[in-house]
Amino acid sequence: TVNGQLTQQGTTADMVFDVPMLIEYFSSFMTLYPGDLILTGTPDGVVDCPVGSVVVTEVEGIGALRNTIVGN
Repeated sequence: TVNGQLTQQGTTADMVFDVPMLIEYFSSFMTLYPGDLILTGTPDGVVDCPVGSVVVTEVEGIGALRNTIVGN
């Protein structure tokens, strides 16, 4: 969500690249550790997030991560 409004929603079934491929790709140039998350987003729902926007990313069964956009 962005500022309390749902902007993106999807499941792994909607993904263009499957999870094993993403793990292989990212681990080719960075170290992945247990507990790391790979957040890919979804094609629909791209919105502007100006300074002060609150972005919440939620993974069902795991929890939610809340971030506020700040300026430089």
